[in-house]
Amino acid sequence: MSGDASQDSHHHSRVPQAPDGSLVDVVPSLLAGLGVAGFTDRLGLNPARGVCLLLVDGLGWLSLRKHPRDAPFLTSLTESSYPITAGFPATTATSVATIGTGVPAGQHGIVGYTFATPRGDLINALSWHTHGGAKRVDLRERFVPEDIQPQPTTLERAAASGVRVTLAVPHVHRNSGLNRVALRGADFQGVHALGDLAGSALAAVSGSERSLCYAYHGDLDLLGHVYGVGSLPWRLQLAHVDRLAAAIAEGLPPGAQLVVIADHGMVTVPQEGRLDFDTEPALQAGVHLLGGDPRARYVYTEPGATDDVLATWRELIGDRAWIRTRDEAIAAGWFGPVVEPHIRDRIGDLIVAARTDFAIVRSHVTPKLSRLIGHHGSLTADEQLVPLLVYRPDA
Repeated sequence: MSGDASQDSHHHSRVPQAPDGSLVDVVPSLLAGLGVAGFTDRLGLNPARGVCLLLVDGLGWLSLRKHPRDAPFLTSLTESSYPITAGFPATTATSVATIGTGVPAGQHGIVGYTFATPRGDLINALSWHTHGGAKRVDLRERFVPEDIQPQPTTLERAAASGVRVTLAVPHVHRNSGLNRVALRGADFQGVHALGDLAGSALAAVSGSERSLCYAYHGDLDLLGHVYGVGSLPWRLQLAHVDRLAAAIAEGLPPGAQLVVIADHGMVTVPQEGRLDFDTEPALQAGVHLLGGDPRARYVYTEPGATDDVLATWRELIGDRAWIRTRDEAIAAGWFGPVVEPHIRDRIGDLIVAARTDFAIVRSHVTPKLSRLIGHHGSLTADEQLVPLLVYRPDA
């Protein structure tokens, strides 16, 4: 992180490629332990015959540590573990792509929840549709996922070396753009609820062959968005997640391990912390498209307008966010050590990363999203720090 961000102790933010590891390192470390050539166990996760990698969407390290009574099993695993960083932006689409490719956003190219395509659309990378406006257009043919991210996924490389690779994820993820970008190469096992998520995960790592199961649970993130982190509904859902992880752990065969991670944490943003782009004409001047997340915005400016937009936004937002030009953010390593040339234009001309309880919403274009109170995407510790929890039945 550059200058003022790293000096700010109250809202401490971390370089996405922290030396103690990040989401980039998770699957490569697991594959090294499974004996797949070409990977290094940077995280010290130890060899195993079978691995269930459980991704709990939205489970930040700091929020987990604040609620030990709601999550006794997961909390017990934190005692022998440490957090890793999500990477920027701290949002599901980017993090899933990072997990599935083993490289940061500057190399896999899924640079946010929403970002500009070469044709000037704003793509929603979770649904792979156009974002905002009345008519949603499926972009899988126009913006082909395998062309957007052509490198073999870590799962494809594992499968090619003889590892049995399974996805235990919601049925609606089948053939989604994001799955095709990040998680292709695995046997797809669609699941309905917590019971068959646990059952599918355990079935995937049973037997004698080397196996890796990627399991995904999304409801904690949903309730964080709707009710806020630490709210009663969020805490009750965390208790269900804890039971899910414990059920998988209890059913693991010898030689298998459970690894629990998250894609990002979350910040509860009060009403007064929200700035509405759609009702603030000064913010709109010179702006062609607004992408990203409410806490990690990409501002795509009209030709020649970047300097004026930067001055206006800095004046209106003040110290509530770090505002950087594309070149500054890339130079500071926000997107990893390298940003491939063809990926640069997907990033906004300006990047606005919230540093306080702040978000930029669009009440007219995305009214439902704008009413949410939990948000994420930025560089604060609440958003960046995620768990890396390991359970081994024979340990």
